Amino acid sequence: MIEIERKFLVTSEAFKELAFKKTRIVQGFLNTDPERTVRVRIKGSEGFITVKGIGNETGASRFEWEKQITVEEAEALLKICEPGIIDKIRHEVKAANHIFEVDEFFDANEGLIIAEVELSEEKETVTIPNWIGKEVTGETKYYNSQLSKNPFKNWNDEN
Repeated sequence: MIEIERKFLVTSEAFKELAFKKTRIVQGFLNTDPERTVRVRIKGSEGFITVKGIGNETGASRFEWEKQITVEEAEALLKICEPGIIDKIRHEVKAANHIFEVDEFFDANEGLIIAEVELSEEKETVTIPNWIGKEVTGETKYYNSQLSKNPFKNWNDEN
């Protein structure tokens, strides 16, 4: 139940030509406390509820528990979520031995594109595609729970 992942900013749309799967995701948060985030998500035609714990010192590892629920349950829970629903398209791209999940955000987070790669251990070697830029692992402002409260459109150079 420990999730290990690295996050990166994406510098071009070249990933779109390489994607083998594309899924719309709408999600909200019942709780955005960094120590226990509770997310509700509709991913394609499936619903999920997820609890995430606080990240370790690097931000790459944290507790994650996820349970599939019906779309109807997810829709009902989204109605009582904190303000700031996230709407995005997730593109899945194979690069070397890994699958990168590239999230293209819309609405208040339009213009932000983040790639995540899940790992089996923190020190695992990852081949970084050329359309990937700065690593933002552990930078909480890039967590979806924080993007729901402080969306990309509101950022300035100090954020």
